[in-house]
Amino acid sequence: MALKLSFLAMLLFLLLASTTKAHASVFDVTSATYGAKPGSYVSKALAKAWSDACASPSASKVVVPSGTYKLKEATFRGPCKAPIEMQVRGTLQAPANAGQLTRPDTWVGFQYIDMLTLSGGGTFDGQGALAWSQNDCHKNKNCKPIPVNLRFEFLTNSKVQDITSLNSKNFHMHVFRCNHTTFQHLTITTPDESRNTDGIHIGASTGINITHAKIGTGDDCVSIGDDSHQITVTDVTCGPGHGISIGSLGRYKEEKDVIGIIVKNCTLTNTQNGMRIKTWPDSPSPSIASDIHFEDIIMVNVSNPILIDQLYCPYTRCDQKPPSKVKISNVSFKNIKGSSFTPLAVKLVCTRGIPCENVELTDIDLPTVETKALLPLCVLMSSPQLRA
Repeated sequence: MALKLSFLAMLLFLLLASTTKAHASVFDVTSATYGAKPGSYVSKALAKAWSDACASPSASKVVVPSGTYKLKEATFRGPCKAPIEMQVRGTLQAPANAGQLTRPDTWVGFQYIDMLTLSGGGTFDGQGALAWSQNDCHKNKNCKPIPVNLRFEFLTNSKVQDITSLNSKNFHMHVFRCNHTTFQHLTITTPDESRNTDGIHIGASTGINITHAKIGTGDDCVSIGDDSHQITVTDVTCGPGHGISIGSLGRYKEEKDVIGIIVKNCTLTNTQNGMRIKTWPDSPSPSIASDIHFEDIIMVNVSNPILIDQLYCPYTRCDQKPPSKVKISNVSFKNIKGSSFTPLAVKLVCTRGIPCENVELTDIDLPTVETKALLPLCVLMSSPQLRA
């Protein structure tokens, strides 16, 4: 009997110790340890809370409670000793003047972390209006760097969910060298006149999943750059914006291939483009864009619903330049329905030098908004290998 009581006492002790340890793994920036208060700057408190949480040998959570906090800038760096979550329940507010940031291309960054979760239902407010008025990147390829709201670099096995990115000065989320990371239940918002405010841009990453997101910006809702593999975009509502884009590709030396992209069950409303693949002419190096599939897409009043453009060139005229060296192949557009704002529903601009191959168009139903008439297919430059 005594042995049994001792065993039960030991179990109770372990349970209490475990509970205490679990509570100790929550790092609230408004606690007495860190001292943050709504309405004031939270930079130092967040940095200290992150440092302590990242050093914890057990799973930890950094909490930003409800309220509005000023955040000059922050970079949260790993590796951490255990899985870590940052739970932002309130609003973090960036300086309106980008010149106050010491890292000119980033407001909030996460680097070199395995098993990160960013969550909480809170908002990252980039206060980007001033930056939009000063942004000349649409006409100046040597423009000054502009801060991204959230930059994710070298993450693995991570999740970004249930947060809002508001009024970013530049891209809302920039994903680079990340593997097996999911972005879900996101709200991304800037007005349509804001330039270069891509919702989520992905580059040099593998196994990225974007799902259940509402994105409205002044640029691409989702853009996928070179060296991206096995990217899935599902259940995304896009608009306003420039649509969902692969590229632009082929602008820089030694760009790597883009292979294995699926975009499915998305709705685009009042966007400049729908599903787009864009590559630069006069590419300095050859590369491949292959196994790209768009399926079950609804277009509402979209100007260029389906577009492959191998003469993408927003700065100067490109019609006299050598063709793109990006080989586009094994692309499908299936069950694309809704309405087009322009008289041209499908536009394929494929170069003579390296033409598109195996482009499949199936169940395309895109009448004009006014006439409800079916729209023509336009193929410019060379005729790609089409399957219908």
